[in-house]
Order: sequence, then structure tokens, then C-alpha cells
Amino acid sequence: MQQKTTNQKAWFLVLPVLILVAFSAVIPLMTVVNYSVQDTFGNNQFFWAGLEWFQEMLSDERMWNALQRQLMFSGIILAIEVPLGIFVALNMPKSGFWSSFCLVVMSLPLLIPWNVVGTIWQIFGRVDIGLLGYTLEALGIDYNYTQNTISAWITIIVMDVWHWTSLVALLAFAGLKSIPDAYYQAARIDQANRWKVFRFIELPKMMGVLMIAILLRFMDSFMIYTEPFVVTGGGPGNATTLLSIDLVKMALGQFDLGPAAAFSLMYFLVILLISWVFYTVMVNLDKKGM
Repeated sequence: MQQKTTNQKAWFLVLPVLILVAFSAVIPLMTVVNYSVQDTFGNNQFFWAGLEWFQEMLSDERMWNALQRQLMFSGIILAIEVPLGIFVALNMPKSGFWSSFCLVVMSLPLLIPWNVVGTIWQIFGRVDIGLLGYTLEALGIDYNYTQNTISAWITIIVMDVWHWTSLVALLAFAGLKSIPDAYYQAARIDQANRWKVFRFIELPKMMGVLMIAILLRFMDSFMIYTEPFVVTGGGPGNATTLLSIDLVKMALGQFDLGPAAAFSLMYFLVILLISWVFYTVMVNLDKKGM
């Protein structure tokens, strides 16, 4: 019996991608790991520090405060965008011209670059020249995102909801489109009301794409930097200084490379751990649905 040979030349097609990933991800990550266990006094002289920077970060109240703000921001974002995205998807036309029109309109906020979104809302919310800020001020509402903590939080939350709810809505709409008409026909025969149709037909069928949406939105909201930094710069005070903003201030503002490297590695591990939990839940839900 002749043994079948395997052509290994296909690996050469993957080689450019592997090299690109090595230069864009693996090598920078190893550089961060190197900085996290060393100290430097300049002149490219490094001294072994071990786990000193990790211990310092774990006992740093500043990092824990930023983590609390970050978790609160991500929690509020998910609590608003997921239900709102589902609501929008349920009320979108399922076919025809208006369905295509709604899909195009819903996609527009996703096409705007992050720094442009921040600039738009920075101007939009200003009391002197911004439409939102000027209108609220004319109505007698005390709104100033540069001086008031609540106003700053409301601004960055509304900005993120405006920017990213479309992603949840589009994913939920894709899940709804995959439901066969026979399910709805059976529900009409059983005289099921709208809530029961959503609870027992639409929601289970959307669960897979919703888990993907939640995972994507959590990861993005947990790593968000550009939009809130452009709008508030982390202020007023440190009210909107999220983990990413605090990390950049530490690394580039104070030039504390060792603590910043340890900070970024712990930041990365937290995101990786929570993403793994989401992935495990998604796989288990997929197995139950099979």
C-alpha cells in the first residue's frame, strides 16, 4: 500500500502572516515583559527588579480606582447597548427597500474613526458653541462636561451608545434573519403573544450572536481610550480616567516604564481572562443548542 505524502508547501503561504504577527504582536509583547521585570536609570542601563513593579501596582490605590471606573463604564455600556440594540433589531423591517435603508443608516456610525467621534462630541457638548451644550444651558440645565463629573460621565456614555449600539443591532438583526418562517407560523397557530414569541423563539436563536456582541462590546469598552480622552482628557480631575488613559499617563506622561509595563500586562491578562469566560459560555450555549 502506497503511503500518501503531505504537501507542506502551503505553510509558505502562511509565513508572511506569521512574520507580520510576530513583528506587530509577539515582539512588542516580549518587550513589555522585559520592561516589567527591570528598572532603568537612563543611558540604556537596565537592572533586574523581579516582581517589584507588579507588587507596586497591586498595592496602588490609583490603579484600583481606575479599574473601578473602567468596570462601571463597561457595565453601564453593556446594560444600555445590548437591550437597545435588540429593541432596534426587532423593529427593523425584515425585507425590502426600507430594510436595506435601515442597514445602511445603522452602519454609518461604525464607519466614523474614533478620534473623529470624540471631536464631534467634544464640540457638540460645549456650552458656548455646541448644539447640545447650548440647548441644555438655555433650558436651565446645569451641564458642563469639563467641570461637572456627572455631565462628563453622561457625555462619554451617550457618545459610546451612539457610536456602537448599531453593532449590537446589526448582529441581533442577523440572528433574527436566520429564524425560519415556520417558527412564526407555528407560534401564530398556537396563538402565542409577542412576548412569548420573543422569549421562546427569537431570543434563543439570537443568543449566539448576542454573546459575540457582548464579547466584542466588553473588549472594546474595556480598552477604550481615544473617544473619552479627546472629550474629557480623563477629567474633570480623574473622574473619567479609565484604565487605558491612566496607563498612557503613566507610560508617556511620567515615563515610568517599569510600572507601566507591569500595569499593561495585568490589564492584558484581565481582558484575556474575561474574554475566555465569554468564549466558554458561548461554546456551552452552542452545544446545548445543537
